[in-house]
Amino acid sequence: MRRLVIGAALALAFTCSARAADAPPLAQDPVVEARLVGIAEELRCLVCQNESLAGSRADLAEDLRREIRTLIRQGRTDQEVMDYLVARYGDFVRYRPPMKPTTYLLWLGPFVLLGGGLVALVAFLRRRTAPDAVALTADEQQRAAALLNNDKNP
Repeated sequence: MRRLVIGAALALAFTCSARAADAPPLAQDPVVEARLVGIAEELRCLVCQNESLAGSRADLAEDLRREIRTLIRQGRTDQEVMDYLVARYGDFVRYRPPMKPTTYLLWLGPFVLLGGGLVALVAFLRRRTAPDAVALTADEQQRAAALLNNDKNP
């Protein structure tokens, strides 16, 4: 049994070390890569939608990062790159879309829903009535008093 455990541990160690490898360089120019990461952190992956473009492994995200690198190498500013992507994919591509008439619902919708929920809760609580109190007969009052006083006689 001991040899089996040692053999399994060695096999696991060798498979883990065999998979380890150096990561390939991301870009030849670290300045371009730093700008890419800064821009990609502000953008939403169009496939994953809950990940930034910088963290996504989707094929479309790879293509967009490649396109951003190309735009940066062409000499475009970060704002020009962002404007290009927004013009191409809409405000949805931004994690923080600007406040404008087409995004009012996006920005104000949660507050409207919260306010509506609070109004509905207050209306519900005001309409609610207390349950009618039922008067006990004399016999029931004596039995209740006996139960409260731990009296065993019914």
